[in-house]
Amino acid sequence: MSKPTNNKSKQAYFKAKEKVNHVKIFYVHLVGYLIAVGLMGYNIYYIHIYTSKYTNFFTWFNSIFIVAWTVFIVLHWRWAIKGKTFFSKGWEAKKAKKYIEKQSTKEETTMWE
Repeated sequence: MSKPTNNKSKQAYFKAKEKVNHVKIFYVHLVGYLIAVGLMGYNIYYIHIYTSKYTNFFTWFNSIFIVAWTVFIVLHWRWAIKGKTFFSKGWEAKKAKKYIEKQSTKEETTMWE
């Protein structure tokens, strides 16, 4: 995606680039969440098989942590994506272009400026 020349286009470009960056950060967050939940699930399973005096504490702690992180991942999804996205070739450019077009149509329809 080439950089725009006029000031309005530059603002839209940087806004779109920031939005795409938020989506990328969400996907990194999601991958970390899936890995951590998998490890915690294995930990709960492993502790239940080989019981120790700390079984109840670790089960409780991991369960609370998983529930809290799930809430945060859902909130992050709502904030970053707000809809469906699919990975494909050039999805960053498509997302950036979409946000630029959305921003330009908003600016054209405002009555108070």
